[in-house]
Amino acid sequence: MDVREFDYTLPKEFIAQSPLEDRAASRLFVYDRQKEAIEHRFFRDIPEYFRKGDVLVLNDSKVFPARLKAVKETGGKVDILLVERIDRTGWRCLVNGLRRGAGAIRITVGEHPARLEATENGWHVRFDDDGDSYDIVRRYGKMPLPHYIRRSGGDDQIDFARYQTVYAERIGSIAAPTAGFHFTEGLIGELKKKEVTIAKVTLHIGTGTFLLIKEPHVQSHTMHSEYYQVDKEVRDYIREARASGRRIVACGTSAVRTVETVCPGNGNAQLAGRTELFIYPGYQFCFVDALITNFHLPRSTPLLLASAFAGREPLMRCYREAIERGYRFYSYGDSMLIL
Repeated sequence: MDVREFDYTLPKEFIAQSPLEDRAASRLFVYDRQKEAIEHRFFRDIPEYFRKGDVLVLNDSKVFPARLKAVKETGGKVDILLVERIDRTGWRCLVNGLRRGAGAIRITVGEHPARLEATENGWHVRFDDDGDSYDIVRRYGKMPLPHYIRRSGGDDQIDFARYQTVYAERIGSIAAPTAGFHFTEGLIGELKKKEVTIAKVTLHIGTGTFLLIKEPHVQSHTMHSEYYQVDKEVRDYIREARASGRRIVACGTSAVRTVETVCPGNGNAQLAGRTELFIYPGYQFCFVDALITNFHLPRSTPLLLASAFAGREPLMRCYREAIERGYRFYSYGDSMLIL
């Protein structure tokens, strides 16, 4: 399968640069696979598409301020994106501003000295402080907004609240599960009144989700593993609900990958671990019946997952219509419901 089949052209003005003031005011593009029908609504209308007994699966991972600006001993600047914690003082990271052959160098983040080193497994940064380095990250870090969000001025404080879902609990992601941005506490309350069950799982989004596919053939791409965790009671509830004919509605591609990793089989999958599950057209979904998602980048793994769920051609038609109607795309953009 040629990755070029998952290209499309998006004018820059359609890339949302900031969140709307009201989360639920985002537009909602609804595609019914069975009827091949499209509706244009607002996200606040989404309870109308749920029915009693549905299970809504949410990824409760919380984004941490993973972007750090460091200064080398020579005075040069280095941009660091923390990827995953190794221990109290060390992190795996991505680095911009250094060659991999640079070896180990001394840097400073704020007033805190650290050592940055290229290893066989990528860059590592280790802080000299004996305490918990997350305190440094929390003080000096910025939210890891995607590269396509570019703003002038100092209006990035809003991202600490808005580049996060209202139900985020477990810290660990370097990219947000953006499909959940549109939910408010009020909307979740409406769903509960309709006797929709909220099931929370955790997948800490890392490089596996946001790195674009570089291989010419989709099947040659390897997902970087990402940590997931599901409580046994949640896993069992989803399995029982599906067996009894109730719908499983996943909010976000990360929720889909978690459910499809843990729930199939005889219930013997690990409840916590790392998943490399790569979903692309041809995949047979075992548990997910409906998907809440955003509009994704070309050649991205979330776009391929959505294509597997909706069908590539139908999804591309939906994207073309969304562009024609002025929908806002990507992380802070509008929402899509695929039934």
